[in-house]
Amino acid sequence: MPKIKTNKALVKKVRLSKSGKVFRRSTGQNHFNAKEGGCVTRAKRSDKRLFKADEKNVQKAIVR
Repeated sequence: MPKIKTNKALVKKVRLSKSGKVFRRSTGQNHFNAKEGGCVTRAKRSDKRLFKADEKNVQKAIVR
């Protein structure tokens, strides 16, 4: 039986914590940010946690 391959594109986009939570970067950071307020800009800097249903699929695709 062959080994299960890790999805390398997905590994580059997400980060796993030690407890198994999956984090991703915030979207909308490239351009058109001058019109947004300071709280929105600061919120985009932080990583967001994926939904629990998506986390299960990501953890299956990322074989440790």
